[in-house]
Amino acid sequence: MSPFLQLSALRKVFSDGTEAVGGIDLACDDGEFIVLLGPSGCGKTTTLRMVAGLEVPTSGSIRLSSEDISQSPPQSRDVGFVFQFYALYPHLSVFDNIAFPLQSTGNTPEQVRRRVQEMVESLGLQDLVRRRPSQLSGGDHQRVALARALVRSPRLWLMDEPLGTLDGELRLEMRELIRTKQIELGITTIYVTHDQEEAMSLADRIVVMQGGRIRQAGAPAQVYGDPEDLFVADFVGSPGMNFVAGESMDGDVLRAPGGVFLPLPSGTSRTRALTLGARPESVLPDSGGPLTGTVVLDELLGAHRMVHLDTPAGRFIMRRPTTETYAAGTKLRLALAPDQVRLFDTESGERLR
Repeated sequence: MSPFLQLSALRKVFSDGTEAVGGIDLACDDGEFIVLLGPSGCGKTTTLRMVAGLEVPTSGSIRLSSEDISQSPPQSRDVGFVFQFYALYPHLSVFDNIAFPLQSTGNTPEQVRRRVQEMVESLGLQDLVRRRPSQLSGGDHQRVALARALVRSPRLWLMDEPLGTLDGELRLEMRELIRTKQIELGITTIYVTHDQEEAMSLADRIVVMQGGRIRQAGAPAQVYGDPEDLFVADFVGSPGMNFVAGESMDGDVLRAPGGVFLPLPSGTSRTRALTLGARPESVLPDSGGPLTGTVVLDELLGAHRMVHLDTPAGRFIMRRPTTETYAAGTKLRLALAPDQVRLFDTESGERLR
């Protein structure tokens, strides 16, 4: 069975010669929630715009339900698009903004009214239908934009940083709404963000991009816990991994700067420049540990605390429970949870397994 959405060798080069997307391959299953995650300029929005039909690929293909839509105009692709900036028609009421996509597709006035009413009730917009966009809060703007994108029951739902202008609790509320509606409707969704928390909480699968290329695609837990390279290990997670670069000695010990010697997993290459990575939760206080550290900062972050330490091998961040406190200047011995350490080739950045 072919994928619901298939991007094959998809490439985009702009007129100034900039390669925004460098020949990526991606297959999405029907009903899957895919998040394109990466820093600014990584190609995620350009990829989304090519799927939407707002950019024409330089080469490669886009297939939706086995149909090649690479050159099809946006209006023929049957996709719903939600932008970061709400893009509502300011002169129309909420009702008419939601109804707009239906009014040019041959629906009767009664069909339009019934479908809009269903969407209004589904998204809790009953009290807002007569208002204009200028009378709405930021969260209400986005709920109306979501309703307008869904009212036609599109084959594909595309979202470009839809929560980027919202704050705090409202972001959480809208995040929950997007995910619950996506599950309820079973609609295949491609969502662009640079926010890792959004990506982790929403995605069935995260696609990490850098420099117009896919660095890793996988379930959120896989991308976080089993990164394919140094970029993913550093970019995914807040903060990213702690890294120590050094040299393998007989495959048993990593010799790092500052006279630090750290144990390596069995089977490690005997003579190789390695970078060892450990998540903050994998750095542990241990009176017999091989690493010494001095507390620089103890940050209380609600459900946990982040302890920043200076070590001979560089700065480390350790995640600890709120019941513990660490005064600045406190000296600790540290160990790294051996089953959670990840090794990378220092030169290529690739994961070593």
